[in-house]
Amino acid sequence: MIVVTGAAGFIGSCLVKKLNDERFYDIVLVDDFSNEEKKRNYEALTYSYKIDRNELKDWIDQNQLLIQFIFHIGARTDTTETNKQIFDDLNLNYSKTVWNKCVEYGLPLIYASSAATYGNGELGYDDEHEIVEKLSPMNAYGESKNEFDSWALQQDKKPYFWCGLKFFNVYGPNEYHKGRMASVVWHSYNQIKETETTKLFRSHNTEYKDGEQQRDFIYVQDVVDVCYFLMHHRKDSGIYNLGTGNAQTFLDLADGLFKALNLEPKIEFIDTPEDIRDNYQYFTEAKMNKLCSIGYRKPFLNLKEGIADYVDKYLSKI
Repeated sequence: MIVVTGAAGFIGSCLVKKLNDERFYDIVLVDDFSNEEKKRNYEALTYSYKIDRNELKDWIDQNQLLIQFIFHIGARTDTTETNKQIFDDLNLNYSKTVWNKCVEYGLPLIYASSAATYGNGELGYDDEHEIVEKLSPMNAYGESKNEFDSWALQQDKKPYFWCGLKFFNVYGPNEYHKGRMASVVWHSYNQIKETETTKLFRSHNTEYKDGEQQRDFIYVQDVVDVCYFLMHHRKDSGIYNLGTGNAQTFLDLADGLFKALNLEPKIEFIDTPEDIRDNYQYFTEAKMNKLCSIGYRKPFLNLKEGIADYVDKYLSKI
């Protein structure tokens, strides 16, 4: 039995789909299932149980002998949320509960961290453990993820196998419900379908021209492939970056979308919203040598390849 938290969400539901594709069907979906919009993320999946996230602690106590692995993907991911208590409850303390249950019952664990922990990148994007205490995230979401990473590293008692994965800019199917927090790929696609034009944020940093802000964009299918690899690897515990290792610009993103749609590029630049302008990351790029060093060899899709797959197999069918 495999437990997946955040199973009704974006990455979590794609992970369950990956597990189903690999013939794993005894899966426990954990989430807040009150959002009916997320139902289509999981209604076609095969699973054994659906558990409300508030019931997980007791459910693990009652079923720990049946559990083989826990993927803790669920989190509050709104980077504009400023209420620290929400992140303390849903990201920090909830994650501590899952961790402690894995320790208590000898269960392997993979949990979601984030590239938001790196702040503006002044210390680079190296996933060595020594840097965690020195990082300065720029929003409450990033702080909550870094606080848990730091807490996990300080624990004397750890799951026999555990990994924290610092997701970079993930895009792909099943993100439609995320609203403002959905990927730029998702928003740009919908803008282009409606107006044949996309809007990108204007640069408010003199070191970057408009549209030349760079991010490490990673397709969700690559993310779940890494999760699947680690589920079987079960050694070399620690915190790992999960990006492609190759930063690309938002102009690259727009160009990939227009090419996938066989349209000439039309781009409008708009001001970055003031509520995120001061905390905006102009560059992210994962150092991926650590994951490669433990044996992960599958090449990551570049942005153009990922967008083409996303448009052809998913977005064009909505």
